[in-house]
Amino acid sequence: MNSWFMWFILFWVFVLITFMSIGGFFMFRKFMKVLPKADGKSKLDWQNHYVETSRHLWTDESKALLDVLVDPVPSPFRDIARHSIAARIAQLALEGNASSITREHCIEGYILATPKRDYNSLTSYLDKKQIDYSAYRHLLN
Repeated sequence: MNSWFMWFILFWVFVLITFMSIGGFFMFRKFMKVLPKADGKSKLDWQNHYVETSRHLWTDESKALLDVLVDPVPSPFRDIARHSIAARIAQLALEGNASSITREHCIEGYILATPKRDYNSLTSYLDKKQIDYSAYRHLLN
């Protein structure tokens, strides 16, 4: 009985350490985004700034396209991905002095906001949805 209980405790110690390590990794990544950069604002501050200042530029069509683009992201992470992709799209539109956010802004911002390790799944998803990204192939290299 003691041997069985010892293995049971060791199993749960291993499980708890594993889960705490995974959680700590994601908390550390979030912490790094909150640290201020040289200009005094963090990455999250800039994302919030771009989203807030571009609210009037979003059309129903661009919002629908954003929803389509974030669809392959797993649902627990979809809101965070939508916010960071929307911030990158808004940054492009604001820096280009656009009067509204267009399909081109959405596709370019989606590509720029996606990590390079995910470019294969990004291109296969855009091909599956028949979204033309040929003008932005240079960003994928």
